[in-house]
Amino acid sequence: MLLRAQIDRFLRDFDFVVDRASDGEEALYYGREYDYDAAVVDLGLPKIEGLEVIERLRAEGRDFPILILTARGDWQDKVTGLETGADDYLTKPFHMEELLARLNALVRRSRGHASPVISSGPLVMDTARKSVRMDGAVVDLTAFEYRVLEYLAMNAPRVVSKGELTEHLYEQDLDRGSNVIEVFIGRLRRKLDPAGTSHPIRTVRGQGYRFASDD
Repeated sequence: MLLRAQIDRFLRDFDFVVDRASDGEEALYYGREYDYDAAVVDLGLPKIEGLEVIERLRAEGRDFPILILTARGDWQDKVTGLETGADDYLTKPFHMEELLARLNALVRRSRGHASPVISSGPLVMDTARKSVRMDGAVVDLTAFEYRVLEYLAMNAPRVVSKGELTEHLYEQDLDRGSNVIEVFIGRLRRKLDPAGTSHPIRTVRGQGYRFASDD
């Protein structure tokens, strides 16, 4: 329980939105109900073992990246975990920075990005360093503005609806006003391109937003 809380706080410090499951039943429920960017699963979960959670989710077509985090370090356990459907395997003890790097890599690869750098014309975004530059100059974004931009960039060229952005970027218990996303998109566009001529965020009328990347 203490480790789960530590991971929660650490990931939130790096602007992840985190749901915490206390046992395998709750983990299975979350995995079925929500389309996560990635999941961290301990094998020794109460009620339903972690491997069974992964196996059921994969059998039901849930394809988000899964990282196993466990004290079981034998190579046989690793093989079993990966063959069950996990994408990566990290053993305890570990460094939080390694967990973060592995999660970022899993999310990147699941979105088709081998490199952490995404570009669109004069805009260059480094998803590892969480930095954005426009014509070589650093763009100062709030944490939420950055998350909006990164999510659109990671999912390019797909159109992302306002509902999907809300689901992935908000805590479940926060108020989600209908125009909040529009406000953040407007701020982002002004910060990225005050002249309004070369920002990469496109509006697809009636559908949502699309990031126009060079990749």
